[in-house]
Amino acid sequence: MTDDVLRLTGEQILELLDTDRAIRSQRAAFTALGEGTAELPGKIMHPSRFDDSVVFSYVARLSADTGPVAKFGSVNPGNAAAGLPTVHAVINALDPVTGQLVAVLDGTAVTALRTAASGAVAFDVLATADSADLGLLGAGTQALAHARAVARVRPLRSVRVWSPTPDRRERAARTLTDELGIPVKAVATAREAVTGLPMVAVCTLSRTPVLHAAWLTPGCTVVSVGSFEPTRCEVGPETVRRATAVVVDDPATARDHAGPVVAALRDGLLAAEDLIPLGGVVTGRREARTSTDDIVLHLSVGLGVQDAAAAWAVIDAARGREPRP
Repeated sequence: MTDDVLRLTGEQILELLDTDRAIRSQRAAFTALGEGTAELPGKIMHPSRFDDSVVFSYVARLSADTGPVAKFGSVNPGNAAAGLPTVHAVINALDPVTGQLVAVLDGTAVTALRTAASGAVAFDVLATADSADLGLLGAGTQALAHARAVARVRPLRSVRVWSPTPDRRERAARTLTDELGIPVKAVATAREAVTGLPMVAVCTLSRTPVLHAAWLTPGCTVVSVGSFEPTRCEVGPETVRRATAVVVDDPATARDHAGPVVAALRDGLLAAEDLIPLGGVVTGRREARTSTDDIVLHLSVGLGVQDAAAAWAVIDAARGREPRP
């Protein structure tokens, strides 16, 4: 290891990777997936036998001119009660030619930014053109990050936010009102948070559904980011059944890791060929929404190529380079 290895803290990453740059990085990630140019080995998600935590490891490479990236970390749902991030990770990036270590990044910051940025990309390509109101299920880091990111791809008029904890949803509403300059309302029920709205972001770690299909208005686009392992299903089977299109990060990964997909395939509610890759939609190779009344569901479990794209965007910014197209 040489002395010129970049070592970037979460605070430095937040300064280097603004929301727009993060969104560009995720468009690049899903474009590479859609074009078949990214390298994406299978990821490891291992639930602990001792507690509710999950250890994970992703390895990926975005392109020939960006080197391999590996992320290692854990999800600890109990952290939320202590006011701590539920995801902690470290990211290593290697030189594309020599394989030497070039950067060590705070993976917690990168994960938060790239997850919300990819949600914004999904809303941008899946939601109806006039979608301008957002419902949030969850009031933690990802829920707030999604609101900020969606505001960069849609002219948001209003946001409703729900959490089972009144203080958390009220605090989230105040924070987003101040930041976004639009009405953000804390509501007492999940149903109230989503009824009648064209966009819904589900950002929880729930093992059981917090969103029900009967609440969704025709034309709604749902982005769910909390069902990242087979035992977590913040979106229930009836929502999968009602959706006109089920879009995923990567079909092969979703079949093994996305709780609602695993359950729907097992119960015969969905066939493997029904899964639409987000990269295919981004590149125009696949179609998800065919009507303004379609309900479109995007289930995201997170991919290593997303971390690779975000990490190299940070590295380029630290080196003073222009964003990659």
